[in-house]
Amino acid sequence: MNGSHATALAVLASLVVATQSLAADGNPAHGQNVFGACATCHSLLPDQNMTGPSLAGVWDRKAGSLATFSRYSDALKTANIVWNDKTLDEWINDPQHVVPGNQMTFAGIKDARQRTDLLAFLREATQKGGSQMAQSSGSSMGGMMGGGQVPNLKKLVPAERVQIITYCKDTYTVTTANGQTRKIWERNLRLKTDGSSDGPEKNAPALIKAGMVGDRADVIFADPSEISQLIKGKC
Repeated sequence: MNGSHATALAVLASLVVATQSLAADGNPAHGQNVFGACATCHSLLPDQNMTGPSLAGVWDRKAGSLATFSRYSDALKTANIVWNDKTLDEWINDPQHVVPGNQMTFAGIKDARQRTDLLAFLREATQKGGSQMAQSSGSSMGGMMGGGQVPNLKKLVPAERVQIITYCKDTYTVTTANGQTRKIWERNLRLKTDGSSDGPEKNAPALIKAGMVGDRADVIFADPSEISQLIKGKC
């Protein structure tokens, strides 16, 4: 082997070692704090998808291939990328540079130390057996960021179970099963659906508080057909 070949192999080997050590060199505890930037859109629990796909088992998974997630962009589905320390580090740094035209609305984390810590946390939290850390992170981040583990809406207290909604001019009046009513400006009430196992029972929509000052709310239905049936125009 001549000198130039030996030098090239040495450089390649050093790059491989550096890539493999990204997650190993990070601080998972610090990375859990960095994960707050991700928790509003990504769960760490298997097949519990949010705005983005679940990150459980993401290492060695082909991009755009999680069967339970149906909202991948064509750009990501055809990217032919497998997630590992290197590709995840590049993606977290600048998603649009890695896959132009993808739909992830995230500018990236430019600080290399923060990315290394985040990868260390994700490496532990997303592998099999890491469910306890994932649940803990989902709970804590959900409180701070409004993300994390999605609440189960099958069992609602009376104050959360919607009985009727009326609409007049620019105001929704929401009456719950405990007899209380709440008037909400139309732009502050979001109508949503959740047909998953965590969603509400049919014809029992949930009223969930939202907004930093409690001025907003979500009404979550089991099926879109319930929306027009429940909301009545009444002044």
